[in-house]
Amino acid sequence: MDGRIELLAPAKNGPTARAAIQCGADAVYLGADRFGAREAAGNAISTIREVTDFAHQYYAKVYVTLNTLLHDRELPVAEKMIHQLYAVGVDALIIQDVGLLELELPPLPLIASTQMHSATVVKVKFWEDIGFSRVILARELTLDQIREIRGQTHIELECFVHGALCVGASGQCYMSYALGGRSGNRGQCAQPCRRLYSLKDQRGKLLAKDRHLLSLRDLNLSDHLAELIDAGITSFKIEGRLKDASYVANTVGFYRQKLDSILTPKGLRPSSSGTVRLGFQPNLEKTFNRGFTDYGLAGEVSAIASVDTPKSIGEYVGRIARVEESDFVLEGAHDLHNADGICFFDRQRNLDGTVVNCVEGQRVYPQKMYGIHIGQEIYRNFDYAFSRKLAGRIAERRVHLSMLLEELPQGLTLTGIDEDGNQATVEITAEKQPAQKRETARQTIAAQLTKLGNTIFACPDLQLRTNDTYFLPVSRLNAAKRELVKQLLRVRQANRPRLTGQARRNAVPYPERHLTYLGNVLNEKARAFYHRHGVESIAPAAESGLDFSGQIVMTTKYCLRRELGLCRRDGSEPAEPLFLEDEDGRQFEVRFRCGPCGMEISLGGKEKGT
Repeated sequence: MDGRIELLAPAKNGPTARAAIQCGADAVYLGADRFGAREAAGNAISTIREVTDFAHQYYAKVYVTLNTLLHDRELPVAEKMIHQLYAVGVDALIIQDVGLLELELPPLPLIASTQMHSATVVKVKFWEDIGFSRVILARELTLDQIREIRGQTHIELECFVHGALCVGASGQCYMSYALGGRSGNRGQCAQPCRRLYSLKDQRGKLLAKDRHLLSLRDLNLSDHLAELIDAGITSFKIEGRLKDASYVANTVGFYRQKLDSILTPKGLRPSSSGTVRLGFQPNLEKTFNRGFTDYGLAGEVSAIASVDTPKSIGEYVGRIARVEESDFVLEGAHDLHNADGICFFDRQRNLDGTVVNCVEGQRVYPQKMYGIHIGQEIYRNFDYAFSRKLAGRIAERRVHLSMLLEELPQGLTLTGIDEDGNQATVEITAEKQPAQKRETARQTIAAQLTKLGNTIFACPDLQLRTNDTYFLPVSRLNAAKRELVKQLLRVRQANRPRLTGQARRNAVPYPERHLTYLGNVLNEKARAFYHRHGVESIAPAAESGLDFSGQIVMTTKYCLRRELGLCRRDGSEPAEPLFLEDEDGRQFEVRFRCGPCGMEISLGGKEKGT
């Protein structure tokens, strides 16, 4: 660890990327116009160039996701795109398909996508040995498992700390493809995990009916950042390449503040430059969330599912104490306001909602009263005032600059040194005429030189080292300042830290000798890669047209028995299978991995006795 910790933010598009960087992201990741694991979040090469130009001013980095599986015919297109991305200055490429490693790639650092399911020491070590610069760890890992990986490898480790959770292990979920041909490994997941399901036992007894049984809460590891740093994580990733700029700004702002409070006492610093001043107070509950979970990071797994709804519920406001014809009163104080959106669960535990028309003291007058009753919990899923703040000037990010106005025998010079040690000096061509009003002249010099307007700099430190206080025309001061900023930006660009790294072609043995469809080998280049690394047999990827009848379509650390209070915690005998049925009547067999906890879900199971 070089003492630098990265906060990595998602970017749906250019404006979202700018918002993330302004709010303190050290890096952003975004998709190009093809081959990203979020098909609906692609960007043109020209947009990516604009993002890199903006980010690099702050020494922030830009990673592009090219993390889908590719057909043979798509590899030449991907190869050309990678060269274009290298030309516009992206800092690294996030990939899944190892077929790319058999192409003639530019010297661009590679990051192993979470879709590669790096969950063991041997797998992470393999990616390190063939030249990857970083691995994005599987989200299912615990702190102990992360420590074990860190203890036996040297590669950079990145982990997700916030956002939506895939219930299936990343890169190993085939439910969407099996049901409708839309593959998550091709960026087209239809999110069947967010649908309604019923659960039955082997005798056909109904255990749960029409609930979102595979829908998880959102990940929130904000209380574990220090532990993760100690475990060896150097990049903290926020999920959300389909989220809007308000969500990204709020989440990045929150984690920036949280991380900054941790880094300084540890003698660490952010991996980019600049100090952020937010125009709002971040609050994770005020933008999209399904409730939060740490997903068992510390080992003990609490409730992690959001079985009543896959939608955002927002922040808890209070419980209803009294209901009238057109209003209700909450127990205790609240801060609901006109135009806020509220939601609640009806008596059947279905989510409903309305808008607040008016608040008079403790009385809340909603747009509709249907479904509202005494004892009901109210949530605010849209805070009107907060959203207005996020629609305005959300943040200001400035690189600290120290200036020195100095008198030399040949005249006056203005020198600037930024917080990264970059330096530039310009001459001020003006007659050295002593000022009649010295204090006024000093104030004018300070005001003009430190007024840095729309630049990336802020100058909290100006020193005057002159034999006298001179009268300097404002026009000369401004010209010198503009030239200094121009030169400093050039120097910053020349000195910008650049990532290095490139995949190496070698014959390091892959940890497995036989690959099933779980190996995700979709093209001949990927097949050649694995053969070179000692794999003896390779089954084609699911996306080649695999019939999933009776096959496992999802593996997950989530356990329905545990979530629904049906767990046999003594582990004395394996739990018998249960059966899921979706809204269209399709059946899935659920087998449980007792001990480590988890499930395997197969397509086409039928419960006994029906």
